[in-house]
Amino acid sequence: MQQNKQILILPDIIHLLPDNIANQIAAGEVIQRPASAVKELMENAVDAGATEIKLIINDAGKSLIQVIDNGKGMSETDARMAFERHATSKISNIDDLFKIKTMGFRGEALASIAAVAQVELKTKRLEDETGILLEIENSIVKKQEPIASAIGTSIAMKNLFFNVPARRNFLKSNPAELRHIVDEFIRVAMAFPELFFSLTSNGQQVFHLDAGTLKQRIVQLLGNNYNAKVVSVQEETDYMNIYGFVGKPETAKKTRGDQYFFVNNRFIKSAYLNHAVMNAFDSMIAKDSFPMYALFIDLDPAQLDINVHPTKQEIKFEDEKIVYAFVQSAVKHALAQFSITPTLDFELDASIQHLDAVSKPFTDEKKSTATSSSLYSTFTKKNQAHFVESKSELRHWKDLYGEPKGVSGEQSAVSNNLQNKQGNEIFTPLNPQPSPFTSHHSPLTQLHNTFIILPTQNGYYLVNQQNAHERVLYERFLLAVDGKPMATQQSLFPVTIDLAMADAVLLNELLPDLQHLGYTIEPFGNNTFVLQGTPADIAEGNEKASIEKMLEQYKHFSNDLKYSKREKLIRSLALQQAIKPGTHLTEKEIKNLVEDLFNCITPNVTANGKPTYLEFKKDELNKMFGR
Repeated sequence: MQQNKQILILPDIIHLLPDNIANQIAAGEVIQRPASAVKELMENAVDAGATEIKLIINDAGKSLIQVIDNGKGMSETDARMAFERHATSKISNIDDLFKIKTMGFRGEALASIAAVAQVELKTKRLEDETGILLEIENSIVKKQEPIASAIGTSIAMKNLFFNVPARRNFLKSNPAELRHIVDEFIRVAMAFPELFFSLTSNGQQVFHLDAGTLKQRIVQLLGNNYNAKVVSVQEETDYMNIYGFVGKPETAKKTRGDQYFFVNNRFIKSAYLNHAVMNAFDSMIAKDSFPMYALFIDLDPAQLDINVHPTKQEIKFEDEKIVYAFVQSAVKHALAQFSITPTLDFELDASIQHLDAVSKPFTDEKKSTATSSSLYSTFTKKNQAHFVESKSELRHWKDLYGEPKGVSGEQSAVSNNLQNKQGNEIFTPLNPQPSPFTSHHSPLTQLHNTFIILPTQNGYYLVNQQNAHERVLYERFLLAVDGKPMATQQSLFPVTIDLAMADAVLLNELLPDLQHLGYTIEPFGNNTFVLQGTPADIAEGNEKASIEKMLEQYKHFSNDLKYSKREKLIRSLALQQAIKPGTHLTEKEIKNLVEDLFNCITPNVTANGKPTYLEFKKDELNKMFGR
């Protein structure tokens, strides 16, 4: 007998998202933090043909971001349409995507902002008698009415992420968010030096940038120290133009901060083009330093694709190699023109042209003679370089200098031993231990004003004075921020420090921790600070430089997410204040440094994992000498 089977019909599970939720999801790509909204709103103001753009923020943009411009304004219909997704005045068909010269074009910014903030828009065109006021919340228009308004547009964005509390909780501290806003402001303001820009934060004006030249704008934004230390770059071809400024080699810093690339006036990030500039500076600056540059590339929009990333900061070139070569040669040429790089004289002396080597042909007989020599063979055969001295006519060259035989072999053995030590267990953390020289009275020796030779019962330690001091300072600072503040040495004559805006915001953020570390620093309006006191071991006259270098070192760590703000600060101070190679130390200073090192919790490595000393044992030393 058959049983009746019941068929269970499941409901359909795929459905369209409501517009307000879809907009919030899209906003996650475009509006990641207050600075993202600042960028979009300022770029829209530039596109509107404004000559004056004012940015007003409160609470680091969390409670208010307002951009006021004197551009062409919008009609009532356009004002409503601007907040619809993918609404734009800049693209009509697909071909327009490859002809874009404006900043905002995707039609997502205002819709995204309206999805995650309370927006108030006031706008008026020259030909209209009245302006229009719009209030939008959660993508819904709450109010629309005519108002008296100045020509242009004012858009205020209040209470960012008010309806997405999880996103709001991920925002950083106010000083950190303010730094991001300042970065975006600088990028837009630098691209358009012919426009007026201002930035006001919590009622205090931070930037007031009058229209001027590109160099004036760079100095206004990055600091007066660049005024006489930049070199003009200017090259034009049929394919592309490049112009702007690069800093002279002496302005190179340990961080990438002051590096700006613009393509068709749009700020971009490009490791590829940055490499081209670094190559142009090759051998002129230290390997771990970064030059300042603000370079503008003008290129046919059809030769690039700017629609590869929601923030539009990454672009693709049709022919990257041409652009790379052009940037590198333009910067090299600029540096050479201003006598920063050595130039080559390609005009040969007339007498050289008459020498046998130039004027006479290289016959087969001469070629045969040259190639038969042992010197030629040792240089041309593969893997024969180490035989050059023993096989060729050059084998007796050392006799000219009277160097004792066998020295190079011993030096090689010492070198190998040092390399082998890199993997030794000496780099594992140790417990605090008494200084190895406490039971001996052998004198401590400073070698090359860089190393300290510390005799032990079984051999000796070779201490790197910079690394050792770095470890000592690191542990001292660690104790200070954890509750044992360091002593402050009050300055008889307080020092005034003027910083670039981004650095001033950063220093404000670090002031509470710096207080524990012995610094007494007070804000003195805008970007100025007064240094009233420093730790006792900071040399007099070096206070200002120590703060500036510390900030540079801190920014060097800023991209490393595994460190807390406090950890970055104490590592930066330890690196910056440690005694450098080449510094002569007195006997007492050497003794104190070694004692302090071996009183550390982890004496054998710096906070960054570099060795503070290497151990050489008698047995190993004897083996090196064949004993």
